[in-house]
Amino acid sequence: MKDAGRITGEALALGGELVKPGVTTAYIDAQIRKYIEKCGATPSFLGYGGFPASACISVNDQVIHGIPSEKVILCEGDIVKIDVGAYYKGFHGDSANTFRCGKVSDIADKLIEATKDSFMKALEQVESGKRIGDVGSAVERRVLEDGFSVVREFIGHGVGKELHESPEVPNYGTPGRGPRLVPGMVIAIEPMVCVGKGDVFVKKDGWTVVTADGSLSAHYEHTVALTDNGAVLLTAID
Repeated sequence: MKDAGRITGEALALGGELVKPGVTTAYIDAQIRKYIEKCGATPSFLGYGGFPASACISVNDQVIHGIPSEKVILCEGDIVKIDVGAYYKGFHGDSANTFRCGKVSDIADKLIEATKDSFMKALEQVESGKRIGDVGSAVERRVLEDGFSVVREFIGHGVGKELHESPEVPNYGTPGRGPRLVPGMVIAIEPMVCVGKGDVFVKKDGWTVVTADGSLSAHYEHTVALTDNGAVLLTAID
């Protein structure tokens, strides 16, 4: 899973480097697919449930599952969520980040930082004996500090031989409740955070999830393994 995670993280970083005004999301997706396949892996998302691309690329009020397109041309000030998965030798990696396209607004910048920081707060809870509720509660507490909200309809998950496995990992919860964390577990913690309310809906394409109030959203995700020596970010790269 370290290898799958490394390939995933590198492909995501490549996608982020390509986020610039005038670039299409289809071009970014094509380069991500090319890199994953060059590494001898398979894009986890391509064909998953019928998804037509190798990466989910969601812009501004799009939260997750945005379909890359030649018609979507990035503009200065956009915030771009890229979600990538790679399947390698029987295991998946899954990771996402929100990238700035040029200079973004102050509120967008604050949102991106709060989303990443909420992941870090959650990561502090990944230790043997803790529970899923501790992880989700840490995310939401940090998000609320800045007056933002978490999406409740879509959540994190276990990762392994399947892209989505048990347990479910919500971005909210009650400390001390939920499945217990034990060494050997691998989970994707993925805060999805909105400037406005956390209500969302799926567009007519059947995939793209957007905020109901049109507010900006951000997304941050790593595949995290709990070992006897603590948490390890499998999708982090140096």
